[in-house]
Amino acid sequence: MTDFDVLVIGGGTGNNVAAAAADAGLETALVEPGPLGGTCLNRGCNPSKMLIQAANAVNHVREAERFHVDATFNGVDHAAVVDEMDDLLGGIAESMEARYGEKTNLTLFEEYTRFVDDRTVVIGGEEVTADKVVVAAGSRPIVPPIDGLDEIEYLTSQDALYLREAPENIVIMGGGYIAVELGYFFDAMGTDVTIIEMMDSLVPREDGDVAEAFTDIAAGRHEVCTGYRVTAVEETGTGYSVHAETEGGDELIADGDEVLVALGRRPNSDTLNLENTGIEVGDRGFIETNEFLETTAESVWAQGDIAGNALFKHSGDYETRYTISNVVHDERRAIDLSAMPHTIFTEPQIAGVGATEEELMDGGTEYVVGRADYSDSSMGRAKKLDHGFVKVLASPDGEILGAHAIGYEASTLLHEVVVAMRAGLPVEAVAGTIHAHPTLSKIIEAAFRDVLV
Repeated sequence: MTDFDVLVIGGGTGNNVAAAAADAGLETALVEPGPLGGTCLNRGCNPSKMLIQAANAVNHVREAERFHVDATFNGVDHAAVVDEMDDLLGGIAESMEARYGEKTNLTLFEEYTRFVDDRTVVIGGEEVTADKVVVAAGSRPIVPPIDGLDEIEYLTSQDALYLREAPENIVIMGGGYIAVELGYFFDAMGTDVTIIEMMDSLVPREDGDVAEAFTDIAAGRHEVCTGYRVTAVEETGTGYSVHAETEGGDELIADGDEVLVALGRRPNSDTLNLENTGIEVGDRGFIETNEFLETTAESVWAQGDIAGNALFKHSGDYETRYTISNVVHDERRAIDLSAMPHTIFTEPQIAGVGATEEELMDGGTEYVVGRADYSDSSMGRAKKLDHGFVKVLASPDGEILGAHAIGYEASTLLHEVVVAMRAGLPVEAVAGTIHAHPTLSKIIEAAFRDVLV
């Protein structure tokens, strides 16, 4: 049996915990079947955003005529876009592995593992134990038991990111952030896209006004079928047929060369034999943690997607700071995950923080609304942005309860609100701040000033 001071399971955000432990002189084991960098670097945020930049470039050329610029779009080398992304990110992962392989006090196990007891795991047939364990084993795409799905070669988000040839048409199951980002990308690459979502709008977890606005925009560029639940999938002579129906019994059949399953993600807790430990999981499989990211097993912590605090890379990065403090430096720092922002990098971008209007209504919370449209701002007019808005939700006494944006660079604009919420600043603090003219940030100012009207 091999003993370590710290054992980290998962090489996504967990790799930073392992590095910090090793740098502190602790004998550390990092277990990651590879490649290092986790979902974000290899299967999620990084590759998808690189592809989306290509989609943005395509659409900028297509829309140049709006600015009286004579530009001709002659096509895109899809394989070159994917290969460049793969080479760059693959190189980063390989470089990380090389560095970690040479790091003092760090042993990298490129294996899958499972628990024997609270702080003992099996790696490659050998038992490994540690004084402290950090579980950061991430999540994977949900693949539901839809009739016929297991009989076809469907795509997950990871598969779709690495397709070297854009399909002629694709059917996407699901209307969340992964579905709409990839739908936007493939549409720009020339693919006929059909999105099937069981809820009444795309991105249904967003504020209702944002979700409704985005659904209308998306429906203008490809086929959007909301209110339909997928019931079956079958292979045809030329591709696949996806069958769906509404609660009222209306049926839909969508055909595609490819079928993308984008119905959310599930934690990898079920792969670790946690039944051999005192680590408790919730109904959805996420590991239960307290404010110190401790699990219900002594000297075992969990972070990232598998802990379910928020399935974002930025929340995982934030948790990592606290895990390092608590595990490596024996501190007891309680984490504060309030004012957690999120973004969706489609066109237009979507960003939000805090409560939605529907959540406030359901909770019986009193609130007031402020709103400003992109088209009413000087920069919005200069950029010919004919859609998009910022919406602010606040209590009657001026507490910021939430903010939601859809529009150009919404992901960047939102962070002013995140800082204000984290600092406990009132609506008046943002509304009264001088915003440089004619930046898009004036839209934030206008929305906050509208709350005070």
